[in-house]
Amino acid sequence: MQYKLSRLSSACLAALISTGVYAEQGNFIGKLSDSAKEVYFQGAQVRIKELNLTTQTRRDGTFRFSNLPAGTYTLEISYLGTKPVLRTISIKENETLTGDFTLSDTRNPMEDVVVFGQRAGQAGALNMQRSADSIKSIVSSDAIGQFPDQNVAEALQRLPGLSIERDQGEGRFVGIRGLDPNLNNVSINGVNIPSPEAGVRSVALDVFPSELVEGLEVTKSVTPDMDADAIGGSIEVKSLSAFDRAGQSASITVQGSQNQLRDEISPKISASYTNRFDVGTQHDVLGVAAAVSWFDRDFGSDNIESNGEDELEQRHYQINRERLGAALNLDYRPDFNNQYYLRTLYSEFADTEFRQANIFTFDGDDSEIERESKDRFEEQQILSVTAGAEHQLDSWLLTYQGGYSESSEEEPDALYYVFKTDGFAIDSDLQGEIPSVQQEAGVAELGNYELDEIEFANNLAEDTEYSFKVDLSKDFLIQEHPAQIKFGSKYRSREKQQTTRVTFFDGDFDDIMPQSFATSSVDWGLGDFGQGLDKNALRSFFNANRSSLEIAELDSELESNGESYLNEEDIFAAYMMGKIDIDNLRVVAGIRYERTQFNTKGQRVELVEDEQNDVEQVVNTPWQAEQDYDYWLPSINVRYTMSDNLIARFAYTQTIARPKFEESAAFQIIESKTEENDEGGFDTEREAEVGNPLLKPFESDNIDLSVEYYPGGIGVLSAGYFYKDISNFVIFADVADQPQWNGFDEVIQPLNGEDASLHGLELSWVKTFNNGLLLSANATFSDSEAVTLLDGERFETSLPNQSDRVGNLTLGYEDNQWSLRLTLTHKSENLQEIDGERLLMEDSHQQLDFSGKYYINQDMHLYLNAINLTDEPFYSYFDQRNNNAQYEEYGRTLELGFTWKM
Repeated sequence: MQYKLSRLSSACLAALISTGVYAEQGNFIGKLSDSAKEVYFQGAQVRIKELNLTTQTRRDGTFRFSNLPAGTYTLEISYLGTKPVLRTISIKENETLTGDFTLSDTRNPMEDVVVFGQRAGQAGALNMQRSADSIKSIVSSDAIGQFPDQNVAEALQRLPGLSIERDQGEGRFVGIRGLDPNLNNVSINGVNIPSPEAGVRSVALDVFPSELVEGLEVTKSVTPDMDADAIGGSIEVKSLSAFDRAGQSASITVQGSQNQLRDEISPKISASYTNRFDVGTQHDVLGVAAAVSWFDRDFGSDNIESNGEDELEQRHYQINRERLGAALNLDYRPDFNNQYYLRTLYSEFADTEFRQANIFTFDGDDSEIERESKDRFEEQQILSVTAGAEHQLDSWLLTYQGGYSESSEEEPDALYYVFKTDGFAIDSDLQGEIPSVQQEAGVAELGNYELDEIEFANNLAEDTEYSFKVDLSKDFLIQEHPAQIKFGSKYRSREKQQTTRVTFFDGDFDDIMPQSFATSSVDWGLGDFGQGLDKNALRSFFNANRSSLEIAELDSELESNGESYLNEEDIFAAYMMGKIDIDNLRVVAGIRYERTQFNTKGQRVELVEDEQNDVEQVVNTPWQAEQDYDYWLPSINVRYTMSDNLIARFAYTQTIARPKFEESAAFQIIESKTEENDEGGFDTEREAEVGNPLLKPFESDNIDLSVEYYPGGIGVLSAGYFYKDISNFVIFADVADQPQWNGFDEVIQPLNGEDASLHGLELSWVKTFNNGLLLSANATFSDSEAVTLLDGERFETSLPNQSDRVGNLTLGYEDNQWSLRLTLTHKSENLQEIDGERLLMEDSHQQLDFSGKYYINQDMHLYLNAINLTDEPFYSYFDQRNNNAQYEEYGRTLELGFTWKM
């Protein structure tokens, strides 16, 4: 099938080239803005009626028609929320004409839409969605500012089909249509973002403050000129440009917030500045845009979780998260035919966490209790630098771009303590969302415990990528039908390294009095936690006594060497695609070729404990593996305009998703234990956890169908069906029965499993009413089937993290002084993983937020955000909802701020 589609796509492209005729006669360049020339409009449809030529306005409001025959034509500009603009233009041979255009509608002045937030955000996003060649969902910068979203992930959750995975109540990873975030592609200004976290490809988008973003674009049906590793879709983060705005602009926001659970005040400040400068005799050719955001948030959570059988854990978190983001972007446009740009974005995310835990193991008279502490600082950094240019060379458009991006996650000097005790009567039925524990009074006293272990860790994950791409396109006519041919190439070189350094201390604790680390009772909202641990005392003791503590050398070496590896990946891509308009039908078709060279280096690390030969050692053996593979990936996107208000779309695409780095890394962690049995002989038990460098990428055939109805004004009513047939789905299995693992009792390794499928329906309704009311509602209904083999047992389940229902509802009101919104997000239950013979399920989650603005004038406003109004917790369970796996609450958060814009 793939081969036939590849031949068909190539034949279509050859036909486009061979039959195309064009005339290099004249050009027209226009710009669309408001009447004050302060705001530019992106996504407006611009059409030359007599030639049936159509294009769209770009971020700076500009549009271009090249190689027009000389003559007089009618230019029509259509933008949701206003009446069409009609203008007569005259094209002359070998001349480039220019024109400025203004949107106006006396019934609904565009100036009001521009000034007062959410209408502008919805209008811009819907116009870009309507004009797109593929199926997209878009969030504009204006819309981001209308919701109480702290980061890019939370801003994206408002779109149809998108959901987020939360950490400590904050949105982090974004899923598209219920698929694992690792199956999405994420880029900034066209450059792929490497993941700062060890082992994964998915990018936690909470590292990007929403204030640094000019727009977010989610493509659900990719075209051949886009990276193919996007089974779920592709997320593009666009940062600020001076040419997005007219002249000089500036803004500053100051905010204070309070988390109800920890009763802490957290400051935030952000600012942006743009300006355009004359260079020599030219006018407005150099643009400078800068933005910075800083947020220092104190909060926490209360948690209780169990293994569903014999263990219960109570957790108390005290957290500080500091975000620093900055962007500096330069644009140089010496003339109509040449543009140069430099885009930079830096993000720093620091997470300081002190976690205290009570761990109860229920075993009758042999029951045990542990008191644990986790004191760690984690810092993630992402830097993206992009430079490129665009040149109009007669009838050809040449664009090229070079990019460098790096990310890291550093966890220095992490410190963990474990205290133990036994002999106390404890019991729990582990039932209900918040299981209770029956315990003797002495359990809460730290003086009844003994120090059992200290762990000290320094971990570093680094991910770096270089890329370069070039694209060349040409517009022409095929039998009077507008067409375009486009081809290009891209090279990406990526290096992902994980370095783990762990030291376990397990002796010389006899003289240590745990009571010396005790503080008053912990304020834990889920019950009686008992005495707390003093973070500073624990750290001071370790620093003063580290040299005298006994090190568990073998365990330290096993974990440090076994979890360290280096992965290298080089990707070469080339594509060819064509576009043609036949009356109301637009077809975009082509093929993409991607070749991947993958190399991984790690170690085979075996812990040997042999009583028979009196041997205790760790054996380290270097391991290196490599794999090359390539794909031909055809695609077609079809858009049919049935009327001015009704658009139908169809797409067939083939996409891939490369395995997680931790799954394909060259590592083996083996534990081999030889002990004397009851008959006087010796038995050897061997277990292993290993990576699989020969894993194949996920492959997916994707079908999309959608209908969009734009009834007039600012609004849309849409429905879409999607289907994905996914092969090479990764599962974890016990492979001890394979020949290379002869003599092993258990070997857990990721494998390419059977096929999986996903299909669903997306519905969306957006409407602004003349009386100021605003409505936005969307829902996604999906179903999936996947097969997992674990310990020889076959499980037929849904895809992990896939919710059958995802939805958003926003009710709002806006006038010249007030902007109010009440928003609800819903995500139904979903499978997290298979745990033994049980299914670990994440419960449904509904969060209600409120955002209100009061406009002092057009330049200044006050705002109040209330987040998680109903104090919705996170809850997961085993098989039945009454079997607790984890319950965690975060409390409500209030934000009060002031924004000034010039």
